[in-house]
Amino acid sequence: MLRVAEMIHAVTVYCSSSSRVDRAFVQAARELGGALAANGWKLVYGGNNVGIMGVLADAARAAGGKVIGVTPQLFVDKKSADERCDELIVTAGMRERKAMMEERGDAFIALPGGLGTFEEFFEILCGKVLEYHSKPIVLLNVENYFGPLLAMIEHGIEKQFIKAKVRELYFVAGNVGEAVEHLRRYTPPAPSEFSFETKSSAAE
Repeated sequence: MLRVAEMIHAVTVYCSSSSRVDRAFVQAARELGGALAANGWKLVYGGNNVGIMGVLADAARAAGGKVIGVTPQLFVDKKSADERCDELIVTAGMRERKAMMEERGDAFIALPGGLGTFEEFFEILCGKVLEYHSKPIVLLNVENYFGPLLAMIEHGIEKQFIKAKVRELYFVAGNVGEAVEHLRRYTPPAPSEFSFETKSSAAE
């Protein structure tokens, strides 16, 4: 039986359109783009040629990788779509964009980003919790950017709003090498013990 890692053909990366961030975040995006190409994995990303997004896509192309961009019509109209993508998919809006990025990726990596990146990470994580998919999810925790977010998850576990088993559904990588190695070694988790509370038990 093949591990999921052996079936990875494309990796969806969530990241920022900002160009005002510290150099460490820019360098991580550049390294990740090159690493995906070196492993023969296509890059699926937000399809814009600005900020960290542009650095990521350019690095993948420079290393000989294929790039699939997914962007809503809004950004095409704003002239920020990456016309150099090997495949540029234009969606009606943001919801369709997220759905397509999920569909086209065999694995997910979140680079440091803003509200959109947080939303994408939690949506893909919730999908895994509910067993809509069993694809690997990686938080690339450059400069401990995701530290406060991870602390909030732990707070939710402590207060029993989140099941502790959620920790097994994503991997926190300190650098690009760790993220790539996780994808190479990944095997899907066993069927989860997540369950919905009954009305009576939730009230107890």
